[in-house]
Amino acid sequence: MAVLTLADLVANGTMSPEIAATLHATANGRHSFLVCAIPRLAGKSTVMGAMLAHAPEGASVKTVGDDGVDIEALAVGAAGGYLVIPEISEYPVAPGYIWGSPVRRVFAGVSGDVALAAALHAPGPDEAIDIVCRGNGVPDERAARITIVVYIRSLGRDWRQPTGRRIATVHEIVAVRGGRAETRLLHRWDERADRFEAVAPPRRLAAR
Repeated sequence: MAVLTLADLVANGTMSPEIAATLHATANGRHSFLVCAIPRLAGKSTVMGAMLAHAPEGASVKTVGDDGVDIEALAVGAAGGYLVIPEISEYPVAPGYIWGSPVRRVFAGVSGDVALAAALHAPGPDEAIDIVCRGNGVPDERAARITIVVYIRSLGRDWRQPTGRRIATVHEIVAVRGGRAETRLLHRWDERADRFEAVAPPRRLAAR
């Protein structure tokens, strides 16, 4: 199966050019991010992969499971690039689906030199951060290293055969306090009109 690019995802209606620009800037600046959705097959891995393709040239990308399970060693190998969690999940149905202590260890390895990319099942940024902090015990200050949360909607009556996908929202994480996220909406999808709206420019992407 061909790997889809951000340009492909604009062309097929999953996102707008403005959203693609924000996601490009996120990965190119090595900012940490989460991609979330509720049903399976919503395209979390596709969007995450398309973003990671825009990491700086030569940047290391180490994936939990695919590249091993020694998280501390993976974090060392990911210096200057990304440490990837295929899915934060209680159910270890595939390599890299991790929960609890391994998730905390990954977040402990995220620093100015190592960024995080992760997927999980959640209906938005508030719930995603709740899963990270309250579900997995990640401290606020480490969860706050996440810069961007992308939420995807799957279209159609049967999630097993989606008729399309849309980036429903893109939020910037402002702060995390008591396991709760303070967020800033950057982009959203107007379901009724089936159009994307740019709400606000990102603030954290310009700073490292």
